[in-house]
Amino acid sequence: MKKVGIVMGSDSDMPVAEKAIERLKGFGIPYEVHIYSAHRTPEQAKAFAEGAERAGFGTIIALAGKAAHLAGALAANTTLPVIGVPVKSSTLDGLDALLSTVQMPGGIPVATVAIDGAANAAILAAQIIATGDGELAAAIREDRAKAAAEVLKKDAALNI
Repeated sequence: MKKVGIVMGSDSDMPVAEKAIERLKGFGIPYEVHIYSAHRTPEQAKAFAEGAERAGFGTIIALAGKAAHLAGALAANTTLPVIGVPVKSSTLDGLDALLSTVQMPGGIPVATVAIDGAANAAILAAQIIATGDGELAAAIREDRAKAAAEVLKKDAALNI
């Protein structure tokens, strides 16, 4: 099974990254977590992205706040799918990170989830990997069925 790279721009992004880690663990998907900054360690970020496919990654989740160029910097250096997670870390409540992540130039796409949406990033990464893994696809379907059952259980409990 391909693994998922989780790259944070700063260790302060770890509380958000943990949501992705939890979901990946639940699906049994191997992952690695790294801290590389698009601005402070650009060469290391580039080297990671350039070698990710050879290293067995199937997709990369990039978490960053403020200027949030990390996802784009990684995407510019790999053909693997990159999923950007804008992190709420400034006085602009993550809007700056969202706009920096989602506004990519033509030819270098970054899939972008909600501000602090690391759990959805992990699910999207799992779906990407599952295109070649029927067992993982079945696990994703089962996860969705469980989520639907929880909603219906709450609906039945309303008694209004």
